[in-house]
Order: sequence, then structure tokens, then C-alpha cells
Amino acid sequence: SKETGCHEGGCKESSGKVELIEGKPAGSSVQVEIKVSSMFSDDNDLTEHLLSPDFFDASKYPTATFTSRQVTAAGDKYEIQGDLNLHGVTREIRFPAQIEVGTGEIKVQAEFSIIRVDFDMKYPGKADNLIRKEVVIKLDVVATPAS
Repeated sequence: SKETGCHEGGCKESSGKVELIEGKPAGSSVQVEIKVSSMFSDDNDLTEHLLSPDFFDASKYPTATFTSRQVTAAGDKYEIQGDLNLHGVTREIRFPAQIEVGTGEIKVQAEFSIIRVDFDMKYPGKADNLIRKEVVIKLDVVATPAS
């Protein structure tokens, strides 16, 4: 987002693995890999700019990964702690998540922010259209058993 508005986006290619311990999220683990070039926004010119060296630099850093260290119960939700590798930089992040374990699937929903400059994405934007340092990440994931 920026001072004058925001954009929505996502990714088209990702993979991951969840190891569910005793059928419960707490104590379980997750690994996720996103193909950076599959990221998109609601504006084609913006998507092209985001994939450039000013931001994600998709040709130099083709994947973004998250590997959990810990999943703990936090009231009626869970806290997920782990390492996010983005733009060649790895940082520990923590975020709250709603996790539901059903028959044959696990659903995860979360919304949290990261600071893009912590991942060496320092593009300032134009003087009259400053880009925020905080980036909101929304997860809506359904994991199913591998066949």
C-alpha cells in the first residue's frame, strides 16, 4: 500500500508441507515455498514493477520460503513462529492464525504485517506517492494430503 491507496495481489504457484502432530496444530510444523515470478497484483504495471529489482527481483530471488519453528495454542487461535526468506534475507516472524483441522484437510487463515525494508526492499516511491514500509499479508490456505 501507499499513502494514496492500496492494491491486492497474490501468487499462482506455491507448494508446501504440513506435519500434523497427533492431529493437532500445536507442536506441528509447516514449510511453504512460493515461486516469486507467479506473484501478481490488481494492476499489470504494478506487477511488473514488483517483480523487478526495485522490489522482489524475481530473476535473482526466484523463491520465497517460510519454515515454521513453533506452532503454539494462543486462546482460540494459534501463534506461528518461523523463518521467512524473502529477497535473499531470512528473518524470524510471528503471527496469529486461525487453524482448523478437518477430515482430509487443514485450513489456515491469518492476517499480519511485515516490514519490507527488513527484507532489503527499500524502494521509496515517488515524492508525492510514498510507499508504506508495512506490507499486509493475508493467508487463506487449505492443505490436503499428498496423493
